[in-house]
Amino acid sequence: MMSVGFLIIFKAEWMLNNFGRIGFFENKLSTSGGSRLGYKLVGMVFIFFGFLAVTGMISGFMEWMLWPITRYMVPSEGPSMEF
Repeated sequence: MMSVGFLIIFKAEWMLNNFGRIGFFENKLSTSGGSRLGYKLVGMVFIFFGFLAVTGMISGFMEWMLWPITRYMVPSEGPSMEF
């Protein structure tokens, strides 16, 4: 994942030429080169999650990130599916 992220950042111009502009990034990142910056941000996200996976910290990060959703989940009191 980290190498894919690096390639996305390094070849942002190539990706822009081959895949085109992305409307969301052009609207929200209205700087000159919004899609280039968007491709680079996507590459940085790949590198970040790749780093978390390599260091074994991804499960803790995902628990922290999804905690507002999962704190309300209560285990069901129905029959157990264990064998």
